[in-house]
Amino acid sequence: MADNTLSLQRSGFNYYWRLVMTAVSFTLFSVGGLLLSLIWFNVLLLVQRDATRRRQLARRSIACSFRCFLRFCRWVGVYDYRIEGAELLQQDRGCLIVANHPSLIDYVMIASVLPEMDCLVKAELQHSFFLRGVIRAADYLINSEAETLLPDSQQRLARGDTILIFPEGTRTRYGEPLKLQRGAANIAVRAGCDLRVVHISCTQRMLDKQSRWYQIPPVKPLFTVRVQSRIDSQSFSEANEDAQPLAARRLTRHLQQALVPDEIK
Repeated sequence: MADNTLSLQRSGFNYYWRLVMTAVSFTLFSVGGLLLSLIWFNVLLLVQRDATRRRQLARRSIACSFRCFLRFCRWVGVYDYRIEGAELLQQDRGCLIVANHPSLIDYVMIASVLPEMDCLVKAELQHSFFLRGVIRAADYLINSEAETLLPDSQQRLARGDTILIFPEGTRTRYGEPLKLQRGAANIAVRAGCDLRVVHISCTQRMLDKQSRWYQIPPVKPLFTVRVQSRIDSQSFSEANEDAQPLAARRLTRHLQQALVPDEIK
């Protein structure tokens, strides 16, 4: 009986510790983004006149700060995480990285191991007080800029950039099937580039579309990022350019299956 009581006390303490540390982590993330924007990125503007080099340094700074953030969260017990196949991502050049999007930290985990990664972000994030400076300094692509999105993507892929895209457009709704938009497939088909598939999963519900930050699971969750195979977009295309929309639809249907993690298929 005493052992059971002690176990309950320990589990209760662990839960409230993780809740407090989750609040601390969110504060740290927000303040960190603000400090990068107000101080470090402005220093880069003063000391580095070359725009390409400045963007490169900004992205490396973001990746470094994300690694520190993830390690802090692991250290204080908010969650654990592992990234399997990071070396494959680091070797990729001129391709799209497409991933499912179950949680708020998916981008953080992938960007932490890719210091020069580009990213397609939602237009609303430009209005975030804490993130808009990061997006501007990293020169990320904005999904609302329809007229320039495709040519800009093609240009960046041609020079060897990797671009992270979540084809769902937003986080997955828990318990619902993936619903992909056609943007990633359209870019891949028209740019003639490969796509690298990434599966993201979590042992518990946390930071998903329907959850608030304070709705933490009863036990510490484990986030897993698994790097999968590359897909040749050209295998879905035909010689006739008029067939590109059809190729994009075929590729989207293929991604619909490829992006489902093995454990939930």
